[in-house]
Order: sequence, then C-alpha cells, then structure tokens
Amino acid sequence: MEKRTRRTFDANFKHNALRMVFDEGVPLEEVARKLDIHRQVLHRWKQDYKQDPKNAFPGRGRRKDLEEENRKLRQALKNAEEEREILKKTLTILSRPKSSDSGL
Repeated sequence: MEKRTRRTFDANFKHNALRMVFDEGVPLEEVARKLDIHRQVLHRWKQDYKQDPKNAFPGRGRRKDLEEENRKLRQALKNAEEEREILKKTLTILSRPKSSDSGL
C-alpha cells in the first residue's frame, strides 16, 4: 500500500481555480475535476475567499484568527522585554555615583 502525501497549493493556484468558478462560470465540480482536487477543498477555498478576499490565502496556508493573534502577541511581548532590558541597563548607568575629577 502506497502512502499518500498531502499536496500543497500556492495562493496563485487557488486564485486561478476560483477565477474559473467566479469569473468564467465553470461549475465547482468541473473545476475540481480539471485540477485534480477534491471538490470539498475547492469549496473551502471558495468559503475562505468569500469571508475575507484580501487575506484568504496568505503564505502556505490560511492562518486562523487565534494563531495570527498569538503571533502578534508574541512579537509584542518580545518587543516589551527588549525595551525593559534597555531601560534596566540605562537605569544602572544613570544610578552610578559620579566620580570627582577635581581631586579636592
């Protein structure tokens, strides 16, 4: 028995498939058959596109809202930690007693 690998499709491929459905009026089932993909996959792409056309297919797949929010929060936390470290170092430098060069 041969193990099947999961196929991936780039955003351009998905947009072209949907263009056939929306612009050219080709039935979804026919487009799926022509492109050798399951009709349910094409249906999901169609739903994703209808929901948010600008962000329907970012990167290698569509990030879910929680995943995107998590990524943004991790980046914000990283930035805050870096700022805190800079402030701690600045406070250490500014808190040092000043040495007197006059020798009096």
